[in-house]
Amino acid sequence: MRLLLVEDNARLASLIREGLDRQGFAVDWCETVDGAEHALKTNDYDLMLLDLGLPDGEGLDLVRGLRRRQEMMPILILTARGGLDDRVKGLDAGADDYLVKPFQIPELAARCRALLRRPGASLGTHLAVGNVILDSAERLVMVGGTPIDATPREVDLLECLLRRAGRVVAKPALEGALYSMDAEVTPNALEACVSRLRKRLTAAVADVQIRTVHGVGYALFAPVAADG
Repeated sequence: MRLLLVEDNARLASLIREGLDRQGFAVDWCETVDGAEHALKTNDYDLMLLDLGLPDGEGLDLVRGLRRRQEMMPILILTARGGLDDRVKGLDAGADDYLVKPFQIPELAARCRALLRRPGASLGTHLAVGNVILDSAERLVMVGGTPIDATPREVDLLECLLRRAGRVVAKPALEGALYSMDAEVTPNALEACVSRLRKRLTAAVADVQIRTVHGVGYALFAPVAADG
């Protein structure tokens, strides 16, 4: 899942990014309303984390503008403004949730997952193809009912492929979902991640296949039913 963090406190932004990265999220960061607008025009995000008092404007104005344009990406406000009136204004402006600073990363991650599980958002609770099941809330992969070990990035990759099972997912789309804009990504990082995931699934006797479409991307296919 790719998130956009709009926060002008660099130290806090770094802590949030590091914490959410450990939870399996790819997080892009910008410090201003203008930076957020630019990022939203050039990238697709599953969720935005938004501070309110930004150097070049008010976060709520950004929320209102997005909703006027019918952009329904979930928005979670992160702010020190904890009064009842502030929370009501934020939610009425179009935000989906409101978290008052200071907060703990596990709660922030849980709120992100909850927003992404809502109807029309990016997470469903369970995804299943063949004998492979992913619990997207718990980030748990099971093959034939048995949990298997996988890194957060491998789980993200599997989720992308499961959500588009039977269709080719372009390499840039996968890289965008797995890595933030400023991540140091080697040229074969995605290929290496796919290889590791394939090995894990094969070792667990998964009946799905991850196929390479050279020059395009990857696709996950369900097992072919035997003729009866």
